[in-house]
Amino acid sequence: MDLSFLTATEWLGKPAWMWVMFLAVVIALMAFDLGVLEKRRKANLAPDDEGVMGVGQSLKLSAFYVAIALIYGVWVWLTLGRESGMAFYTGFALEKALALDNVFVISLIFAFFAIPLKLQRRVLLWGILGVIVLRAIMIGLGAALVTQFDWVLWIFGAFLLFTGIKMLKDGDAEHDFSSNKLLIWMKKRLRITEELHGERFIVKKDVGGKIKTFATPLLLALVMVETADVVFAVDSIPAIFAITQDPFIVYTSNIFAILGLRALYFALAAAVHRFKYLQPALSLVLVFIGLKIFYSQIWGKLDPAISLGVTLSLLAGGVIVSLIKTKEEPPVQEPPAPA
Repeated sequence: MDLSFLTATEWLGKPAWMWVMFLAVVIALMAFDLGVLEKRRKANLAPDDEGVMGVGQSLKLSAFYVAIALIYGVWVWLTLGRESGMAFYTGFALEKALALDNVFVISLIFAFFAIPLKLQRRVLLWGILGVIVLRAIMIGLGAALVTQFDWVLWIFGAFLLFTGIKMLKDGDAEHDFSSNKLLIWMKKRLRITEELHGERFIVKKDVGGKIKTFATPLLLALVMVETADVVFAVDSIPAIFAITQDPFIVYTSNIFAILGLRALYFALAAAVHRFKYLQPALSLVLVFIGLKIFYSQIWGKLDPAISLGVTLSLLAGGVIVSLIKTKEEPPVQEPPAPA
């Protein structure tokens, strides 16, 4: 088979073979996680086991995903150069930190819909698959805008400054899903079962002698998880485009940070209260990146090493302060599920 077209063809500024190799790595990782590890986990389940990933296994799998991302970053550094390598690591660190904030929102969504632990894995699986597609679309649109209109970066910078300051001001805002407009719309437009039906998102029921299709609360939870990611992407994608305008670096760093989210969730969902000072650190990172855009547009490009160093220092500081300050605090109680 002649594969010379992979080296001769470019897509979004990079040879096609680089995109193919990245997709092959992603597919291999997902096949390993969802295929090999999932089958092994199910084979070892005890009769009364809910099938929940343990904290130890979750941390090991999360560390595995981080290690793969770090190794991939080395390959990016050696293949595309120092600047691209640093941009990849900066973007990965930022997206990973935002993923921690996303874990908190996802845990609240599951509590609101009373989704048991054994069903959360399925929602997270389809949620991550949806995220991979949604991020590709949003990053593609962002790359097109940045390429065609340089002034878009000014808007990104102003947006990041506004978002970062707002996060600092608001702190830990309450999440009231009962007043969520999308959820209200779905309840008005869809037939929804009162109870869960195992792992099924949609079921058919006999209503007055007619078979009708119903959505289950599991489907509503999945839609809310996907929507939460879109909200987070609105912050994260402008931030990473401020670090680099290379769509390849933007997308690969995003996806590597997201791939381990399912494992990360089961490790951190019960201890997410220990990271209460991470959000202020994220706010400062967004403010810094917003200012970086203005600096770059007026005075010239900032050394990628400075961006990486400041980002890692702020995030590490937020994590360390959180762990010290919350050492004696009990876990935050989950809100009661709706009737």
